[in-house]
Amino acid sequence: MKKTALLIVFFISIFFTSCEEVVDVDLDTAPPKLVIEAAINWQKGTTGRQQTIKLTTTTGYFENVIPTVSGATIFIKNSANEQFNFTEIPKTGRYVCNNFKPVLNTEYTLTVKTNGQTYTAVETMKSVAPITHIEQNNEGGFTGKDIEIRAYYNDPGDAANFYLYKYVYSNKIKSNYYVDDDTFFQGNEFFSLSDDDELKSGDEIEITHFGISKQYYNYMSILVSIAGTNVGGPFQSPPATVKGNIINTTAKENYPLGYFSLSETDLKKYTIK
Repeated sequence: MKKTALLIVFFISIFFTSCEEVVDVDLDTAPPKLVIEAAINWQKGTTGRQQTIKLTTTTGYFENVIPTVSGATIFIKNSANEQFNFTEIPKTGRYVCNNFKPVLNTEYTLTVKTNGQTYTAVETMKSVAPITHIEQNNEGGFTGKDIEIRAYYNDPGDAANFYLYKYVYSNKIKSNYYVDDDTFFQGNEFFSLSDDDELKSGDEIEITHFGISKQYYNYMSILVSIAGTNVGGPFQSPPATVKGNIINTTAKENYPLGYFSLSETDLKKYTIK
């Protein structure tokens, strides 16, 4: 029996040792695509004059550094043909405008020129209802034991409205995004809802509501459903290719990733009691 037991242990040890062999998997790497982060956000109570657009490219799955794109020409024109130029902070891929004029319900056209290609998009700046108050419920969630936060607002009843909600938690590295439309609460009071079942007293939450277009709502619905709600941002590590509203007028098939959006926003900070 002792010899049999030793043989069993011997063969088991060989089996598990062989399972530790490292297997290298070759992943196909597609040609880099341009990523245009062009979210123009106008926080209530500010001038909205300073705006930023960021250019990067996609890269390999296991790469830790996201390549930036320098030397581009970027500008936005409004319906009155006023042009707002974006100037790069040297070698960062971040392009800044300090004299932008945000006007609600106004149409804007984005133009990006880089590497011999021209990219354009058209979008309208959408308003957002202000956050009126925030409520804390200590008996929320599926268990009835989680802390739940609701940020309330009064939806305007004169038109269809679409919303993007962003929650930043002090106890999490990544932010939470989700979208909503007023189909079932048009003209009534409604709320966004926290999505963190580990909230505790002293934690801080930064809540932002964005007014968005129907097209951007559809785009973000797809993106959030693919990535899940607990993501770092709409354009951080996209898990799949989702086409936005920016087109390549030079070579249509070489479309970029990203979206050109213009939103009025309202931001509130709240500390868990």
